Amino acid sequence: MADLQDDLHSGTEAGGLDDLPVPLAAEACAPEPCAPVSGPGDEPLSRALAVLAAHPVADGCNGLPGVLGNLSWYDLELGESAVDTDVPRLREGRVGALLWSLHLPESVDGDRAVGATLERLDLVKTVVRAHPEGLRLARDAGQIIDARHCGRVAVLPGPAGAAAIGDRLGILRSLHALGLCVLTLSGVSWAGEAGLTRFGEEVVREMNRLGVLADLSGACAQTVRRTFAVSKAPALCTRSAARALRPHPANLPDDLLAELGAAGGLCMVPLTAEQTGPTVRDVADHLDHVRAVAGPRSVGLSGTYDTGTAHPLELGDPSCYPRLVAELLHRGWDEADIALLTWGNLQRVLRAAAFTAKAAQLRREPSTATIGDLDG
Repeated sequence: MADLQDDLHSGTEAGGLDDLPVPLAAEACAPEPCAPVSGPGDEPLSRALAVLAAHPVADGCNGLPGVLGNLSWYDLELGESAVDTDVPRLREGRVGALLWSLHLPESVDGDRAVGATLERLDLVKTVVRAHPEGLRLARDAGQIIDARHCGRVAVLPGPAGAAAIGDRLGILRSLHALGLCVLTLSGVSWAGEAGLTRFGEEVVREMNRLGVLADLSGACAQTVRRTFAVSKAPALCTRSAARALRPHPANLPDDLLAELGAAGGLCMVPLTAEQTGPTVRDVADHLDHVRAVAGPRSVGLSGTYDTGTAHPLELGDPSCYPRLVAELLHRGWDEADIALLTWGNLQRVLRAAAFTAKAAQLRREPSTATIGDLDG
């Protein structure tokens, strides 16, 4: 177990984006702490706060579980200086829901990945139970709404790496029963450079039956397109921006952005200097581009805080979301499109996944296929 612990405690820089290049050094674009989010005469910011009061942020990827595993003590409700994300900053940034990444260091694979993902899921539940005044576990759109009505931030477990299921559909079902909401389809033999194998397609069908969303950030183009063809539910890209603006391997080219929009999927643009650029205006440029190519119903936000990556100026932690929304309002985004961006689009995708699962369960029993049966 010692070697597994070494891998899991290898530092925040592993934080779930381990298949991506090393991020920019923090000093290259060290984010300034957010100034107070309200001030006299700041009309776009005042309007942003009003919009976010009605339509809070649903954040597509947060690496906090990977960081908390390295801390001996923390209090997220009081405020925690050792991390980017805590309840006071989530409230200040008007964050209503966030996906907590269960991604592991790249060196953790095979059965070790299964066990380590179970440990991460257990940690997520433990953290949420320890902070009942600020956080609440959720796994679908209805539970997110319930958490919001109770004044809590909804926490959805996932995405997890595909290695977490150990090439076994029974483990996928077990992880789903424990709360897993999203699985990233990359880094395994059945979802690699050649695209989805026959077993990979069966994994996607079983995910549809369960209501587990497919995350295609970092997946090859063949896997992305085959997932669109096989899946009856929309897919997510939990941390992808526009490759036309910044040639990062996890960013999507325009043809895939257009196909994602046509398939009803959702591209959640990360707030990282490496993928979107060093300023809030750069992030807004990517949001403009994704909205134009994929459509306003296919663009969302992904803070990617606590993943060890550098963040743009004025977007150093989750409290800064109103600054980004103010920039979009300044550019002419209307409230309806911002409501979709921050809250509505993820709700739509979650509802579609739940509807697909109910329909699939009426016509399909749990799959007993194995990788040896289909790919052997």
